[in-house]
Amino acid sequence: MQSMEGKSVLVTGGGTGLGADLARGFAAAGARVWVAGRTAARLESVAAEHAEIHAVEVDVTDETSVEAMFDFTGPCEVVIANAGASASAPFARTELDAWRSMVDVNLTGAFLTLREGARRLKDPDWGRLIAVASTAGLKGYPYVSAYAAAKHGVIGMVKSAALEMARSGVTVNALCPGFLDTEMTERSIENIMEKTGMDAAAARAQLEKMSPQRRLIRPEEVTAAALWLCGPGSEGVTGQAIAIAGGEV
Repeated sequence: MQSMEGKSVLVTGGGTGLGADLARGFAAAGARVWVAGRTAARLESVAAEHAEIHAVEVDVTDETSVEAMFDFTGPCEVVIANAGASASAPFARTELDAWRSMVDVNLTGAFLTLREGARRLKDPDWGRLIAVASTAGLKGYPYVSAYAAAKHGVIGMVKSAALEMARSGVTVNALCPGFLDTEMTERSIENIMEKTGMDAAAARAQLEKMSPQRRLIRPEEVTAAALWLCGPGSEGVTGQAIAIAGGEV
């Protein structure tokens, strides 16, 4: 395992699913980890699992809240903008409020988190800014136009920021998992069941078929990629949107 001894790591959306797995993975590698989110009880539950995981509340869509988060944590060498949400609707029925919500959480939240993380870096000779995007940022899916647009925006932001920082020791990348075996995908399964009448197994199979490997992606696979981006030999990897999707894209 890549050693992260002496490094501070911030993970937004750290109370559940992938965020919690990222926190566990980096803490196991020796880092001091901050899990950030809106629900204190979930954050504290994750923090209780390891002495080096600590909780901080934040609303990633609010600039003042994000600044206060970094005031509390101090500078972090690794900042992972993982907080996100998904919603589905036919394009013609997508309400403006739903559109704005998807953009606020998935795109603006990532922007505010990574921008403030960049501003607070202690050492311009080493830093890792990572956005958790999605295969929806690399291709289209039906019924999630707002979510896909936001994730495409995240990847564009990452590519631009990486070019600006290319002559420093800071890299900026996006991880793009396919459907993950997490709570968020469970909600997608419930949505399929409600709209189609399928049972849970059939609805899950519909999502598994999106991957050529015919399976959901495990959170620990994404955590392994994040740790790799922080390890020796990753210095030249920046401005990338790395798909972890069983060959889907």
